[in-house]
Amino acid sequence: MRVLGIDPGSKITGYGIVEYSKNQASYIASGVIHLDHDSFFDKLHSLYRQLSVIIETNRPDAVSLENIFFSHNVRSALKLGHTRGAIIINALEHKLPVMEFTPKEMKMAVVGNGNASKQQVRYMIKKMLHVDYELPLDESDALGLAVCCVHRAKSSPAQYRHWKDFIKAHPELVIK
Repeated sequence: MRVLGIDPGSKITGYGIVEYSKNQASYIASGVIHLDHDSFFDKLHSLYRQLSVIIETNRPDAVSLENIFFSHNVRSALKLGHTRGAIIINALEHKLPVMEFTPKEMKMAVVGNGNASKQQVRYMIKKMLHVDYELPLDESDALGLAVCCVHRAKSSPAQYRHWKDFIKAHPELVIK
């Protein structure tokens, strides 16, 4: 099972790809997509194009996306919603299931504490996946989302032999 984790942002979007095979999670790739355009529509288009290349190059089986959390700023929440929409449409265009996890769920899966800091997530991701360079926080969060998805899928190994079995068991996590 190969999962593309995405930490969406309207200026920087982190991504991370983790493969789970033979009871072992392995680091495949990760990075950040900088959205430096002046026009918000150009940012969304750039994100869509860059994400398409990542998906076509790495061929994930599923996408794990951070769910929207509480925001004080309405404008920021709307931009994040648009960004997530571009990501979801892209995944669906590539016929990939999309699973959503809250930051708390991801932190619980990676650190064991839903209130862990981003730095604690980065530390654990580096240890778990044997990453030997300093990960940007958006990148480590994206890898954390991929690991969270893999954790959910392996929570009962006999039950989930393939990602399709996991999706059947957890339809509430899939965006249709």
